[in-house]
Amino acid sequence: MAEALSCFEEDFTCLICCDIFTDPVTLKCSHSLCEKCLQRFWTTQDVPQCPVCRKECSHDEPTKSLAFRALCETFKNRKPSAVSGDVCPEHKEELKLFCFKDQQPICVVCYTSKKHENHKCSPVDEAAGNLKRDLKTQMNRLQETLDKLKKARESCVKQAELSKERTSKDENQIKKEFEKLHQFLRDEEEKHIRSLRKEKECQDRKLEARMKELSKQISDLSENMAAVWQDMEEENITFLQNYKDTLKRLKRPSVPNTTPEQEKYQHHHFQTMIFTTWARMQNLVEKSPVTLDPDTASSKLQVSEDCTSVVYKKKKINVSDNPERLYVGVLASQGFSSGVHCWDVEVRNNNNWTLGVVGETVDRKRLYKMDPKSRFWCFRYVDYEYKKGNKSVSHINSNERPNIIRLQLDFEKGELRFIDPFRNRSLCTYTGGFPEKVFPYFCSGDVDKPLHVFAAKKQNL
Repeated sequence: MAEALSCFEEDFTCLICCDIFTDPVTLKCSHSLCEKCLQRFWTTQDVPQCPVCRKECSHDEPTKSLAFRALCETFKNRKPSAVSGDVCPEHKEELKLFCFKDQQPICVVCYTSKKHENHKCSPVDEAAGNLKRDLKTQMNRLQETLDKLKKARESCVKQAELSKERTSKDENQIKKEFEKLHQFLRDEEEKHIRSLRKEKECQDRKLEARMKELSKQISDLSENMAAVWQDMEEENITFLQNYKDTLKRLKRPSVPNTTPEQEKYQHHHFQTMIFTTWARMQNLVEKSPVTLDPDTASSKLQVSEDCTSVVYKKKKINVSDNPERLYVGVLASQGFSSGVHCWDVEVRNNNNWTLGVVGETVDRKRLYKMDPKSRFWCFRYVDYEYKKGNKSVSHINSNERPNIIRLQLDFEKGELRFIDPFRNRSLCTYTGGFPEKVFPYFCSGDVDKPLHVFAAKKQNL
């Protein structure tokens, strides 16, 4: 008879408490559970779900079945009662003590035996009370962890919404700018919109993966917490017998920053985009504009709102330490890996400046020597002395200080020239090529005396 009943025991067992159903209820997904077990599990969820298949439940669930309830009660009554867990299996004595070292209930005979010699023990009621208080403390910490995970997920959702708003705003701006152009420029407009949307899709994929990870951590942690609460409601002996397994469920997951720094949003330089498109139409590659990128400026350099000038400040500026930011200096928004490019920099009475180009892959958080080996091709004016990198340049008369320095880059030729356009003379030249894409580089150390950047005038070439 007992063997026959054991074959059906699995069909009458709740998957949460692992015992025969008590007041069973059934969800629309056909899974049955104890009513109290299901309600307790739902208290840990934002949206009611089936604990088995994770299907979202409606408000009219669950349903009760009197016939199934009666069937479970009949099965309980007919099932042979198990041997009492209150008796020591070795000495057949009542379990009255709990061994903290072995983390199990023991009888008085066990306590006096050599096996538990010098072990710390307490009466089962006292031990259960103390351990439950400890578990409650740990559960409170896990609840804090759960709250932080939910807060992190909410932050990701807000970031996704903000990204959508910014993308929509930039898309409208792009369309507005391109309306000023003739019909034959529509292809360029569509190309830039596709690029913008591709950036948004990439950001959305990262945020979606992050939210998915947080949801899984929340779900797993909720399940473990529900199971621990269930264990704590058991009789003391049962609770203590399962205490080792209960502890395993209390492993705390790592918690991300609840207010993670938002991923850097790349604003489009609309005027630069329009000018570059027009320049490509006119085949004026040498007139590519150069604008400064504020996100690359070191903490003592302030870039103007129109991104055409930079000035040195004595006090550090409060800026985020993003990966693009340089330890010293500022880069242009545009990098070059082909063609001929030319731009002018007004230095005037600035007594500490550095101009040139920098390789794309340099470590931006380090201070380098100003030479091509470090992928810096620079011309400098420091302490009333002109320098090619770190080497002095002696042929420039200090009485003929140029107000404007013209930089002329011929990438295919592998040449960078520094020119005084008004005297039509070469100040400094680098040859030998560039192993990678380069970005125009600027640095100032003279307080309140800015460097101004603008396109080179054709008549001065």
